[in-house]
Amino acid sequence: MSDRPEIDDHSGVETTGHEWDGIKELNTPLPRWWLIIWGACIVIAAIYMVLMPSWPLPWANTYLKGTRHYSERATFAKDMAKLAASRGPSEAKLAATALDQIEADPELLNFAMAAGRSAFGDNCATCHGSGGVGGLGYPALVDDDWLWGGTLDDIKFTITNGIRSTGDDTRFSQMPAFGKDGLLSASEIKDLVEYVTHLSNREADAAAVARGATLFADNCAACHGEDGKGMHELGAPNLTDAIWLYGGDRAAITNTITNAHQGVMPTWGGKLKPWTIDALTIYVHSLGGGE
Repeated sequence: MSDRPEIDDHSGVETTGHEWDGIKELNTPLPRWWLIIWGACIVIAAIYMVLMPSWPLPWANTYLKGTRHYSERATFAKDMAKLAASRGPSEAKLAATALDQIEADPELLNFAMAAGRSAFGDNCATCHGSGGVGGLGYPALVDDDWLWGGTLDDIKFTITNGIRSTGDDTRFSQMPAFGKDGLLSASEIKDLVEYVTHLSNREADAAAVARGATLFADNCAACHGEDGKGMHELGAPNLTDAIWLYGGDRAAITNTITNAHQGVMPTWGGKLKPWTIDALTIYVHSLGGGE
């Protein structure tokens, strides 16, 4: 038997001597360029491990810090300190300026809008949607319908204290669960749904509307007003427009009257800096419906 390697007839490449089901394994060498790159990567990795943080040392509760002693945490802290220093004067000016005077200062307004947009994305967009478009159960901030008022002071108070939240001055309102708590019968709720549908200028059963008018006056007008246009003081929504927080079809209205809804907005006072709340107020007010 010859010790010389077998040469494959088709490719002209040596074989390894392995064969399976008539298929011979070729001893094809790795491309030289690939070997060079592989070797270079090993060298670079070794140099990196010497210079930069690399292997953890769990038994010593530390890691190889490298000769450069680079720290991403320290770099981040340094960058944040530099950012805080650069915008510190603007933050102080914003905190010292009355809300209704910010729009008169273009430079300060630009800063407030940029900071407010950033804070909104970090803290508010999860519920209110990108750009404040809202969603089912989460108020849209881009229209002119405000449960608790849309002035600068109203918006700041709501952001600071929240709604049905933990703040001492949190805004609070409670709609009775007329069906769940047995305050109204199913037929009375059905009449009331027709009356509420009628309030927003939609077709409704006339006889049911007549019966529902009395029910509305007895049970709902104290908060929503005799005309159904709501009250900012109580956070009671306007029932005469086409804006519905939990849906405006008959099924959704029936569910609201039967079970009520108690949405919660966090208290941001104490969690966000006062100037950040001012910036958020300016940004939200600018979205399209500030009063």
